[in-house]
Amino acid sequence: MSVPTNNPPFKHPLRQSWPPATICCGHGRYIWSARITAMRRILFISMVALIAIAGCANNRIPPVRSCYHQNESVEIDIGFCQALRDGDTLYISGTAGQGDMSAAVRSVYKRLDATLAANGLSFADVVKENVYTTDLDAFIKNKDIRKEFYGRSLPAASWVQVQRLYLPSFVVEIELTARISK
Repeated sequence: MSVPTNNPPFKHPLRQSWPPATICCGHGRYIWSARITAMRRILFISMVALIAIAGCANNRIPPVRSCYHQNESVEIDIGFCQALRDGDTLYISGTAGQGDMSAAVRSVYKRLDATLAANGLSFADVVKENVYTTDLDAFIKNKDIRKEFYGRSLPAASWVQVQRLYLPSFVVEIELTARISK
């Protein structure tokens, strides 16, 4: 025969809250309420997310920004880089040609090829081309020279006729944007 007592079940002092967060299951063991369990889950998920975000932030590689000069003294005097690498993109400044349009176009594309090669790239890496010419019809007649350099890997392109380029003797100027593979 069991004798009833008026003593309440033992509650651990660190686990007490109001309203009570635990209930006694009869053998001295405590069952955590759903509220405490949910708060612990939220805390655990928040900590995992914070650790993951912090880990990703440390893996970022700062963008590389470097200037490539083809003719350093002239370029510094004028105030530009022949090519500028910013992260995974190479921006090639306008390269100009003078004289007969076909000779100027071939000369410009050869020099652009050299600039690309100096940066470990080729015309296959070019994603955008801007052409400025004083005679768009003459440039269009020489479009096959351009295709010799690009082959089947054609970029997005804009061809614009302008009144004048940097020097009056220039007839064409071409600038490129290329993507650097990782």
